[in-house]
Amino acid sequence: MRISEFPHDLVNRLKIAYTVRNVDPAAPGLTLVDGCAPRPGNILAARVDAIGHHNWLELGSGRKSVIYPGDELLLAFGERYAPDQYEAVVPADLTAVDLVAAGGVAGKVTGRHADMAPPTALEAIGLLADREGVPLDLRRYSVLNPFGLGAHPPVITVVGTSMNAGKSTTAASVIRGLNRSGHRVGGIKVTGTGAGGDPWMFRDSGAAVAADFTDGGYATTAGVPIPELAELAQTLYHHAAAREVDAVVMEIADGILQTETSALLEYPVLRELVDGVVLAAADAAGARYGAYHLRGLGLPVIAASGRLTQSALAVREAAAGMDAPVYTPAELAQPEVAMSLLHLAGARRNRRAGVLEVGEAA
Repeated sequence: MRISEFPHDLVNRLKIAYTVRNVDPAAPGLTLVDGCAPRPGNILAARVDAIGHHNWLELGSGRKSVIYPGDELLLAFGERYAPDQYEAVVPADLTAVDLVAAGGVAGKVTGRHADMAPPTALEAIGLLADREGVPLDLRRYSVLNPFGLGAHPPVITVVGTSMNAGKSTTAASVIRGLNRSGHRVGGIKVTGTGAGGDPWMFRDSGAAVAADFTDGGYATTAGVPIPELAELAQTLYHHAAAREVDAVVMEIADGILQTETSALLEYPVLRELVDGVVLAAADAAGARYGAYHLRGLGLPVIAASGRLTQSALAVREAAAGMDAPVYTPAELAQPEVAMSLLHLAGARRNRRAGVLEVGEAA
């Protein structure tokens, strides 16, 4: 392993990706190391070698910066699980590195969708390290603050049948509806691949606070141990609840069969957060199977939405086999619909807490 000082001129040239937006490469005492095995969460300075699928990088500001061969980037290592794009792992060394996500994730592609071009190739400059040459972990730069928790607001959880099923749009629509009904809402995203679009969509929809796993120091969550992800979910929840919100809308990325998502939905610590599930599905068959699967896990499906709602016929097909309503995003954004979901979630939280509903006998 070789240790070198972090070049001051490199700081000014670096394009700093969204995933590492909280990292200050100009901080004193930083070094660069190479010749070692990277780990998920390590921070990489790299030079663009050859442009592939990704010809732009999302900066911390959200701007899409065009990248060219020779550009120098600051990224974070992480695995990727994206059936519509890439499957990627953290490589064993720094000799062959790819840009596997535009939000700033470095890895090594092991498989790709047939429609995807090869990834943009990178030349590693080195890992960001401390004075002793110990590579830094992105979790060191977490900005989550779960302190000051008072009440325990109910959680409406959005999960999907697959990638691109409409989860984020569904979550944003519920946030919009609750905001229009006069409620303070927190929007959190527990898992996924680092990018700014979803947290900004939550804010645009009226979330009083919006945060995701990147705020906790994770570039991606693929491959992260389930207990660690469940703890991250709890931290994100408390971070939102500490800001005195009336409800939290929690998105869990990817599909219900994805490794981490599937395990999380069975994990007791995560399940304690779930008061009601809105299922986003790409089609009617997915909605009906997804609802059956989730209820088999003991999770309360209170509604369905997603891409299937682009077709009235698909909505009818889904509704025919479900005992939960199917709503379009526009309907979820209506205050009365969002409030009906919040009432169901809140009632379940109260029952689990032993709080009697109005009219219930002791």
